[in-house]
Amino acid sequence: MNIRGKASTAAAAGALLTITTLASGGLPAAAQAGTADAAAAGPVTHEENPRVPKGAAWTEAYFPSSDGSGVELHADVLRPAHLPAGAKTPVILSVGPYFAHAGQTGPEGWDRVGPSARFQDFVDGAGLMARGYTFVMVDLRGFGGSTGCLDWVGPGEQADVRAAVEWAARQPWSTGKVGMYGKSYDAVTGLVGNNLKLDSLKAVVAQEPVWDMYNYLFSNKVPRPNVTGTPNAYNSIATIPAMADDSDRYKANAAYEASHPQCLSDNLTNNNNPDPRSAYWRARDLAAQAAGTRTPLFVTQGFIEPNTKPEDMEEYLGNHRGRERGWLGQWEHVRGNDTDADGRLLQGRAGWFDEVMRFYDQYLRGITPSVTDPAYAVEDSLGKWRAQPTWPVATTSYDARLSAGRYLDDGGGPAAAARADGGQWDMEHAPRIEPLSGTEKSAAKRGDTAATSFWTWSTPAPQKVRMTATPRIRLNASATGNVMVRLWDLAPDGTGTMFDENVALLERRGPIAFDLKSTDWTFERGHRLGVQIGTIDSGRWLDVPSGNTIKVSDARLTLDVQAPRFDVPTQGDRSPYLDQYLAANTTTLGDVGPGTFPLRVWEG
Repeated sequence: MNIRGKASTAAAAGALLTITTLASGGLPAAAQAGTADAAAAGPVTHEENPRVPKGAAWTEAYFPSSDGSGVELHADVLRPAHLPAGAKTPVILSVGPYFAHAGQTGPEGWDRVGPSARFQDFVDGAGLMARGYTFVMVDLRGFGGSTGCLDWVGPGEQADVRAAVEWAARQPWSTGKVGMYGKSYDAVTGLVGNNLKLDSLKAVVAQEPVWDMYNYLFSNKVPRPNVTGTPNAYNSIATIPAMADDSDRYKANAAYEASHPQCLSDNLTNNNNPDPRSAYWRARDLAAQAAGTRTPLFVTQGFIEPNTKPEDMEEYLGNHRGRERGWLGQWEHVRGNDTDADGRLLQGRAGWFDEVMRFYDQYLRGITPSVTDPAYAVEDSLGKWRAQPTWPVATTSYDARLSAGRYLDDGGGPAAAARADGGQWDMEHAPRIEPLSGTEKSAAKRGDTAATSFWTWSTPAPQKVRMTATPRIRLNASATGNVMVRLWDLAPDGTGTMFDENVALLERRGPIAFDLKSTDWTFERGHRLGVQIGTIDSGRWLDVPSGNTIKVSDARLTLDVQAPRFDVPTQGDRSPYLDQYLAANTTTLGDVGPGTFPLRVWEG
């Protein structure tokens, strides 16, 4: 969400900064001009500057990153105004690219300098200042008031996260206990914080993160439409200018990317490597790096998210060994407290800030919660909420043997001409929904008579059954090209809903295996699972069709299924996005023929 607004009064003269001395040689020469005037300034309250949240006192700080690179990081600090300057409080920290004084993803029309409003909903809604918490926002390298080249969650940005946590923990007003909070990119940095295994980091809240940075731009070596648009979007964010009344030091730092064009060109070039096994992408595989980590973790994830999708989520959570909490369900790229125009919660579950603060109070203050919250609250595809001790929970796991078949890898024929160019979006501005196109729906209706795909169907479910966890496909391909695998829920009336998909580049003949997205999809009694294998006929990828006819054999789909009759209900309403998704991804498939594998739960 891009929060926009204006403050109402002119800027006060001078810089409003608190300075943390850098290590010898760490302060860029261009930034030294702002040191003297900044050191003399004190905290600013809401009454003095309406951009400061009510009850907060705002200062700024600078400190070096932890990698010895000379990168200088900038922080905005919000302290409870009613407490003495030296009063020790726990710290909640957010680290990311969206905290520039002028605006999150571009200038927002402010008429005076002030701290970012990105998480003012959290500061106000959770009552952070009244509760006696300090909230700190740190600009990643290359963004806002920090120097250095932007690094797409690589070793440099990971060093920034380490520096930010350790800096917040050692301040004289800090108890030494730090939590992290974020959504989207600044949720990713929370996952990074967990991976760093920092003693002072006691809790992480990460809403709608990316679990492996490669997956945001590629799928098994097939580029997504935003493969160049997203790096360009962050290049643009990194060059947001300072405001007229920012300090000289902030202005000098904010101009770093514009004066170092190689930073922008390298960010574009580096992020266009399609090989997930490269050193560049291995350094950004957060799911693998989570092995053995123990920071208490509270996550949210939409299973049908059109933006930061649930890919490698199960791997990350499986590698994590600490306490976990989660809200998982059928929503888009939204926060736990977001509402629509009618006041409906977009994630459907009430009490986000209360639950988050019980989590922070427990791990940052040692306060035993007065309310017992479920470890995981999960909304399935029917809009029903349940409580679970972990996620996923599978009653049965088995392989479904799929039919052999063939398809023409032509990109869907006319659909290939309708490929999306991806545009220029960051994680906050990806498409809101990804509907099936008319061409895709037409291809689906043709069923196994279409040259571009073939199908395998289950027998009707004898009772309600839920597919959960991360489906995995294995197959043998006779030629090089591309492959798309889609999963469908077929109702007895012949309508089908596509609920999961992924693609891969077939670089050689022979076997290949890959994951689909993690899912939580409930089939009503009598419904059937359809598996569609074929060419990539979707604008959600930028594939190059091979023109080859590809024969598929020895195909298997690994399924994890759960018996809904054991569900433990918990509070929550149907998330509004679910109905939008169903409308956009449902078509008439008609009579599809007999089923060849069972869709059921084996119990006992």
